[in-house]
Amino acid sequence: MSDITSNTPHEPLASRLTLPRYPRSSAYDARWAVENAMGPHPLWLLEWLAPALGLDTLRPGARVLDLGCGRAMTSVFLAREYDVQVVAHDLWITPDENARRIAAAGVADRVLPVRAEAHDLPFGEESFDAIVSVDAYQYFGTDDLYLPTLARLLRPGGRIGVVVPALAAEIEGSEPPEHLEPFWDPAFWCFHSPAWWRRHWTRGAAVEVETADWLADGWREWLLWCDVVAEESTEEFPVRASRESAEMLRVDRGRTLGFARVVGRRPTA
Repeated sequence: MSDITSNTPHEPLASRLTLPRYPRSSAYDARWAVENAMGPHPLWLLEWLAPALGLDTLRPGARVLDLGCGRAMTSVFLAREYDVQVVAHDLWITPDENARRIAAAGVADRVLPVRAEAHDLPFGEESFDAIVSVDAYQYFGTDDLYLPTLARLLRPGGRIGVVVPALAAEIEGSEPPEHLEPFWDPAFWCFHSPAWWRRHWTRGAAVEVETADWLADGWREWLLWCDVVAEESTEEFPVRASRESAEMLRVDRGRTLGFARVVGRRPTA
């Protein structure tokens, strides 16, 4: 078993990725995080999300669905930091691959990897105390019908919390801001503002929205992470994607892009 919480703060890579507002994440091996990168730093975003979910939700033994977990870094973090039982769901990363990573992190007894499409989850009603999703929900959760279906998997009083790449304000019209046109991918139209997400979740009455807010200076942390991955990753795709994202974030400088956190509670009656 590798000790992924044996970070050396004075090692240059670890030092660059040690941020005061993410003390739990800073304990994790920086090289491990870079090697498993698939987008913005998932542990930072999860550590921002967790307080809004509350310790009554992330209590020891709670059942948590990690929706779109990628390479299961967030699932490992949830198990190690909060002693919860996690179902690590993803479509693109195989359960066998994630199982090896989970076992190496020493949490195979608390994290179960599964593969499924987000609209066809193989779980019964009220299976989970909490559902979390970091940098994934935007790809399927903008559907008006999705949240009511997903919320049925929560016990009454359970919470769903997501962090997604977001817009500071909704874009008017059908064209992106001029300064972002060279970088704009059609997939970016699934990015929305915190206010949009609050309204989207409120309309269906599937959950009571408790939080919908913006990560202050999140773009700076996103840029830092992109620069580190571009310099340190040994995989071609993360390097290329991180360089492109870093260029875009430098041009935007927080005017448009960042992160939203949204938390809702399933009503008890």
